Amino acid sequence: MADVKIPAVGESISEVTLATWVKKDGEMVKLDETILTIESDKATLDIAAPKAGRLKILVKEGETIAIGTKVAEVDETATAGASAAPSAQPTQAPAAKAEVAGEKNYPSPAATKILAEKGMDASGVSGSGKDGRITKNDAMGATAKPVSVGSGESELKVLAQQTISQSSSRETKREKMSGLRKTIATRLVNAKNTTAMLTTFNEVDMSAVMELRKKYKDAFKEKHGVGLGFMSLFTKACTISLKNYPAVNAMIDGTDIVYHNYADVGVAVSTPRGLVVPVIRNAESMSLAQIESRIIELAGRARDGKLSIDEMQNGSFTITNGGIFGSMLSTPIINAPQSAILGMHNIVERPVAVNGQVVIRPIMYLALSYDHRIIDGRESVSFLKAVKELLEDPSRMLLDL
Repeated sequence: MADVKIPAVGESISEVTLATWVKKDGEMVKLDETILTIESDKATLDIAAPKAGRLKILVKEGETIAIGTKVAEVDETATAGASAAPSAQPTQAPAAKAEVAGEKNYPSPAATKILAEKGMDASGVSGSGKDGRITKNDAMGATAKPVSVGSGESELKVLAQQTISQSSSRETKREKMSGLRKTIATRLVNAKNTTAMLTTFNEVDMSAVMELRKKYKDAFKEKHGVGLGFMSLFTKACTISLKNYPAVNAMIDGTDIVYHNYADVGVAVSTPRGLVVPVIRNAESMSLAQIESRIIELAGRARDGKLSIDEMQNGSFTITNGGIFGSMLSTPIINAPQSAILGMHNIVERPVAVNGQVVIRPIMYLALSYDHRIIDGRESVSFLKAVKELLEDPSRMLLDL
């Protein structure tokens, strides 16, 4: 037997949550094949099979376990043709139809969870994946079929009862808070309680940025292989402004103020497991194309739960974009121990006065939350104004003016 144990995932992490068994109890697994996913308070990690053989699961999904705990065994002597004995400690049974290799329309682990939450059977869902496999997107888009109504009175009664039951449901659902969500909650409360946080606002006319993207988007993508997005332009504007207002890029360490001569910019990414902030190292020395490529790479891996802990630590400044969800205005919370965070919002056409005339322009509200212990009002307002001016005349970013 080869033991499957929880590996060390960071110096400060002593326990993790067993999030998902990718493979099932009694199933044959290959060497280095992913068999489970664990979730720490900072990241989600995949665990691979140490040997090829038959998997025996010892710990259920959702359990919080210490580093080094044995969670499964792999029987190296088993063969694919041998019958699987039922485990004494089975995994949590899903409400939806379980995955069976080779069977039509079997769901992926993520799809299984979604179908279970909907109370749907996989047999009623069409799979778009390989060999008819039901993907996560298939499950998310699936809807339960209504009961067909015939001429019979009994069928009408059934339909009426279902309608009444669905409209008057008072069910509740309780689930354990994940390690990542608990850490997010703790950090946000600590930031509110331990910093003198204030927020200053400004508005940006996005006409020039939008015109720049429209004019050069095809040539930019053809040359660099990525589109020219708003995040790279905002990141560039911030890194230039941070050079002129170093306190916004600093942090408090005890009774000292630590200034950074570099800009490690964190970009907040919303994932199914919660908000994570991967960091773009030395963003001040990167081109727009390099920043854009790095953002796409980090955001994709964040949503897939593939980020390493090092990639989410030790940023010096953070940008968060609530505008992608439709936010008009907000006061973002500082990502401690950093001293400031920039909040972007949605772009809305608004009437503004230009040279004595009322015109319609695409306007975005910006919010800079900052720690007043280290950043004065003059610095915060001046920094945000510098970002605004760079975005309203983006050629200055390219010329470094």
